[in-house]
Amino acid sequence: MSAPLLEAFHALSPQAVIDAVEVGGRRCTGRAHILNSYENRVYQLELESGEWVVGKFYRPGRWPREAILEEHALLKALEEADLPVLAPLPLDEAGETLGVLTGEAAGIPFAIFPKGEGRIPQDDFTLPQLAALGRTLGEIHAIASELTFQHRPTLSPQTYGRDNLALLLEHRLIPEEARARYVDVVERILKEIEPRFEGVELTPVHADCHRANLLLGARGFTLLDFDDLRLAPAVQDLWLLVPGEDEDAARARNAMVLAYQQHHPFDPAWLQLIEPLRALRIIHYATWIARRFEDPTFKRTFDDFGTVRYWLQEAADLEAQLRRIKGA
Repeated sequence: MSAPLLEAFHALSPQAVIDAVEVGGRRCTGRAHILNSYENRVYQLELESGEWVVGKFYRPGRWPREAILEEHALLKALEEADLPVLAPLPLDEAGETLGVLTGEAAGIPFAIFPKGEGRIPQDDFTLPQLAALGRTLGEIHAIASELTFQHRPTLSPQTYGRDNLALLLEHRLIPEEARARYVDVVERILKEIEPRFEGVELTPVHADCHRANLLLGARGFTLLDFDDLRLAPAVQDLWLLVPGEDEDAARARNAMVLAYQQHHPFDPAWLQLIEPLRALRIIHYATWIARRFEDPTFKRTFDDFGTVRYWLQEAADLEAQLRRIKGA
């Protein structure tokens, strides 16, 4: 499951990064940091002006150009509405925000973003913070719903469930000793949850809205990295911020929903999709690793992926999740 340009992507050099960031007259000092990202290559660089910017180099083959530009268009609309996001900086006088590398890494798309201020929140969210997050997500979803997305996928039992299972089986990625058990539990989960998604409104959402994609600074929260933008039930963004399964987590999500509803409709019945969405995320996560496993970083990080033990544990986790779904 490789794509053209991946070799150059894995071997992206500091000079290629600097050359890209200096497009449009910017000048780097040479000070730079590599930021954590499994999906893309992300670098924080100091400019001679004293500012810091973030260069994002998109994984080849993941998104067509049109899909990335839809992400950029949403971020621009949110920025214009004074919402706490980081929109890409223009690369030229025409305002183009998506560039393409030349030279040794020719063809890899990239964008430059301002550096966000703050830190990833570590403590439990307070009630005022939950309300602020709910309001922000409601505003983001309201604005996103007014835009057109023709090149972004959906999150559904079909895309995250059946399509992912088909890929795993097609490429024979599940060892025979674990295959029947894994397939059986995925099929039982999908049979259980598919009716629950019927008629549910799909909204353009962040889709990977967990606390590691937040910065908490003096002005509150900034939401980062809309790379996974897709159409999904609106609750996807809320439960990832408060993923717990206990009563405290339920109360926290209810506080977010009340604030969210000030800006965008939210049917409380959608909260019943949290456990089905959690199951789909488990299935999707394993397939995401499979799609990226040619990347040396993935081989080092997920060194037990593909083993019988790995897939038996996945099956056990999904069996436990199916019990939660039925008990919810």
